[in-house]
Amino acid sequence: MTTRISRRRTLASAAIAVALTAGSTLALAGTASAHSTAFSATTLPLATGQYQSAYSERNDALWVTTAVGRAATSTTLLKVDPETLTVEQTVLPPVLDAATGAREAVYGVAVDDEHNTVWVTNTRSNTVAVYSQKTGAHLATLPNVAHAREIVVDEKHNTVWASAFGAGSLVAYDSKTLTEKKRVTVDGSGPAGLAVDEKTGTVYATDLSNDRIIEVNRASDTPRLIPTGDGPISISLSKNGRTAYTADQTAGGVSVVDLRTGTVTKSVATGAGTLSVATDDRSGDVVVVNRTAATATVVDPRKGVVEETVATGTNPNHVEVADGVAYVVDKSGAGANGEDQVTVIHLGH
Repeated sequence: MTTRISRRRTLASAAIAVALTAGSTLALAGTASAHSTAFSATTLPLATGQYQSAYSERNDALWVTTAVGRAATSTTLLKVDPETLTVEQTVLPPVLDAATGAREAVYGVAVDDEHNTVWVTNTRSNTVAVYSQKTGAHLATLPNVAHAREIVVDEKHNTVWASAFGAGSLVAYDSKTLTEKKRVTVDGSGPAGLAVDEKTGTVYATDLSNDRIIEVNRASDTPRLIPTGDGPISISLSKNGRTAYTADQTAGGVSVVDLRTGTVTKSVATGAGTLSVATDDRSGDVVVVNRTAATATVVDPRKGVVEETVATGTNPNHVEVADGVAYVVDKSGAGANGEDQVTVIHLGH
């Protein structure tokens, strides 16, 4: 593990140096806290219609979903080298309508390294789908997930959770048999972002409609409801699973929530249109993407302070953190051929 992480950091640093020499963007703003080391960032074009990304440790690959337009004739699942951001494989989802060429468009994404699969949400099709990480083969499409938004994998308990925003439901699947095994519905809710504590198997969803977190543990179908900030759309957890961080879209910040007491302990303003949050398990910091502000903000949640603000491409949509590197996919269309971009941020420490 240590050797692999060290190699990735070295290669990623080299890739950034090459990219900067080639004239790509390096943009940092703000003041780092005293305990942090140098942050570095670069922005490079990748693909059109980017939505989310997920890192596979098993394959050292970044999986990126893309979808263009409501007709969804252009949608791909991309396997990307996380150091160079070159596309290693392009997976085309199944065709749904032969007459129009519309495909099963992919949006949310998560990897299951235990079974070497990648799971996606097909939001417009109200389904989720599973692909092989090894071959890219389409393995299954699972129905009845109204406005499927996000997906998260619990490898320890062989479970995958999807948020059905349109039905107010959290849907659980068996990651070995690729079948549904549990469905929990909270009337009037709008579950959006997801996170899971693999130590306990407890899943957490942001309820965008009611400014709260929905908590479902493995032993019960009765959810616990925990208040959080204004407009929670994404969620991540601390490494020990005791604290949740919600990206609050309406408030433009991140809430720090003590999951034992069910209370918000800190609220940190990060920028307009906060949309996605991820935790850096090495440092305990969180990275928050602000879509309207076109920034990514690094926050120390223990102190409740902003450590760094990084300029991204316009319309940043999602952040994934792996081995101290944050990958921010945007919807800028700013590449030379109209591609969207990825901002790669080395988080220091």
